[in-house]
Amino acid sequence: MRPLTRRHALAALAAGTAALAGPTATAAARPAPPAKVPPLGPDFLWGVASAGFQCEGHAPDSNWTRYVAKNTVYDPYRNAVDFYTRYPADIALAARLGVNVYRVSIEWSRIQPRPDGRHEAGFAFYDRVLDTIAAHGMRPMLTLDHWVYPGWAADRGGWADPDMTARWLANARKVVDRYASRNPLWITFNEPAFYIVNEVRNGGLPADRVPLMQQQLARAHNSIYDHIHQRQPGARVTSNIAYILGTAEPVVNGPMLDAIVGKLDYIGIDYYYGYSPQSALTTSPADFQKLWNQPLQPEGIYYALEYYARRFPGKPLYIVENGMPTFNGQPRADHYTRADNLRDTVYWLQRAKADGMPLIGYNYWSITDNYEWGSYAPRFGLYTVDVRTDPALTRQPTDAVPAYSAITRAGGVPSGYRPTRAPAGCALGDVPTSCHDPVTLPH
Repeated sequence: MRPLTRRHALAALAAGTAALAGPTATAAARPAPPAKVPPLGPDFLWGVASAGFQCEGHAPDSNWTRYVAKNTVYDPYRNAVDFYTRYPADIALAARLGVNVYRVSIEWSRIQPRPDGRHEAGFAFYDRVLDTIAAHGMRPMLTLDHWVYPGWAADRGGWADPDMTARWLANARKVVDRYASRNPLWITFNEPAFYIVNEVRNGGLPADRVPLMQQQLARAHNSIYDHIHQRQPGARVTSNIAYILGTAEPVVNGPMLDAIVGKLDYIGIDYYYGYSPQSALTTSPADFQKLWNQPLQPEGIYYALEYYARRFPGKPLYIVENGMPTFNGQPRADHYTRADNLRDTVYWLQRAKADGMPLIGYNYWSITDNYEWGSYAPRFGLYTVDVRTDPALTRQPTDAVPAYSAITRAGGVPSGYRPTRAPAGCALGDVPTSCHDPVTLPH
């Protein structure tokens, strides 16, 4: 069985909220939608996202190399898209898009493959990556933990071991000490709720140790937050969450956010799928293994931003991940293209910012296709890569490449743009508001 990734689980949890939306209100309290939307401004951060294990290849021993080896339904890992040797070209592709942020993760398993010390070659690799990002005029966004830890830490119990926090912090402090001078944006843990889900599903964490892992992630975040600010005054630090539609959001992501709320400089949000009551009831659970069949609602990103603007008034908001999957690079059955989805999504970002939400940045997931935690079938990349059949790992541009380039040059879509996909009359993005008072387009 494939792991219940963040993209699977948010769809499953959203489907369970369909009955909670209630009847559609007859009168809307929102102001009339503007005929034109302003650009996002010169200070807005446009970015692309990637992750170490999913992209680098040449993977050292880790919890995830072991999960892949023991699970016969997973695609063989091979070397992913080989960012490890192709990073100069991939970073150059990002720079040509006009983005100014490049997200990478600093893999603990690469820089400390043995418990008795650091591997300087691992740090030297990330030195070169960050040098290349800087040479192209971009700012790094560094993820300290994107679900991967060394095999030797797995041998000691992983996050089921109470000493894991201390080991994790010893590594993370060295990463911060080495790279704080580069003024990165920081992410401590990628989607902690689904980090826990996947550890349980893959056998890395006994179910009765879930509370311990939750506590350890929170303690580790709070401690490294202070260390980052000691080394990099004015740093911006978060732990990004995968937005869960409907009433499940505070249940899934609330415990971690409540535990670290005093040590968040911005709210990092990942948004992918959207549901209406109809789509939630008709989408087959089997499709959770076929991400390309999941329903897309670009306006849902507005509801996600609205929810967190309301929960954390005045706190900056950043869309750390957003994108759409296709099956092996083929067109979607609904004929919705990557460029259409991107432009429609950015329209709703502009609407959110115009409505007063403190949005500071957006990353597209991902710059290239990658290893989607057990499978190469879901393709999310701006540049598609056929790992299964193309030994050259050619980066083929999708229609979203020129679309994103135009967006970054203009600071958004044109002011009079109208989304290809109209908003749903009842969306489960932030119930009951998103059904009783949904966003609309100008006539």
